[in-house]
Amino acid sequence: MTQWTDLRSLDKNELTDIILQMGEKKYRAGQIYGWLHKKLVSSPDEMTNVPGSLLLALLKDHPFYDVKEIERHVSGIDGTMKFLFSLHDGNVIESVLMPYKHGNSVCISSQAGCRMGCRFCASTLLGLSRNLYPSEMLGQIYAIQKATGERVSHVVVMGTGEPFDNFEALCRMIDMLCHPEGLNISRRNITVSTCGIVPKIYEFADRNPQVTLAISLHAPDDEVRRELLPVARKYPLDELMKAADYYVKKTGRRITFEYSLVRGNNDSPAQAKKLARLVKGMNCHINLIPVNPIRERDYRQSESRSVSEFKHFLEQEGIQVTVRREMGRDIQAACGQLRKSYKERSGS
Repeated sequence: MTQWTDLRSLDKNELTDIILQMGEKKYRAGQIYGWLHKKLVSSPDEMTNVPGSLLLALLKDHPFYDVKEIERHVSGIDGTMKFLFSLHDGNVIESVLMPYKHGNSVCISSQAGCRMGCRFCASTLLGLSRNLYPSEMLGQIYAIQKATGERVSHVVVMGTGEPFDNFEALCRMIDMLCHPEGLNISRRNITVSTCGIVPKIYEFADRNPQVTLAISLHAPDDEVRRELLPVARKYPLDELMKAADYYVKKTGRRITFEYSLVRGNNDSPAQAKKLARLVKGMNCHINLIPVNPIRERDYRQSESRSVSEFKHFLEQEGIQVTVRREMGRDIQAACGQLRKSYKERSGS
């Protein structure tokens, strides 16, 4: 049996087994699963064709958890929406809707807080409260789709938390998100970001071969990377790149390296040259991100000329590279900013 017993975290097979053990007909599991994952109910009371007595008995051991919207901020610049949700135990998480021409992309959190300690990220400033359940990761997507009335076509697990630090729940969530009796989102439309937990990169390649992997690289050598990402002290760059190469070869998918540009830290021509050598020949894409300043750190965003020169050098070396378009800067759309400001305002 799964380690998650709440109703929305149960997969279709588990729910069917439970329904049969209760002496009910098998089709009831299909009805309930459809209400949860296709009709996206906010309450069991909305399951109008399921007997109340069955729901009452089911909920006794399998409570229904949903995320509740606390705040919503809409960017006046690009239409990005930032959502703050409360969980059943009082924790708060945040999610972002990014409208693109190709569809609506939702960036979700995988943990309430984070323990990775990446130096330029607001998500880690308050530490880790707990891992999210599969239902709570799905709930962010479902709530945003219901709130906007528009289908979510792409999901990015790149919000608060380190997804591979909540590995089993992440894999469960992906399986359910792609289920034909749920939202049925293609695995190719899902991106998972990691700061570089090497053993899980290998495992993820074996379990989810069509999902896009994004690795937070942020430096082309161990010395600078250890300063920015504490996880690099455990997993050196050569180990990380071997794991990335395995992922590419195992899945046949192009890998993305996230590279946050910090002024005077990792944005020099010499570091661009090192980065080009590091990834040369790999089926990869470099996503340059002008770092989002947070007041608790003294890191500053690279100057626009430095960003352009860094990008131009990589392009000359034949490396696919883009500069991430900033979205929702006027609404604290970067990871962890809204959650942190809410907790400060509420004193929680």
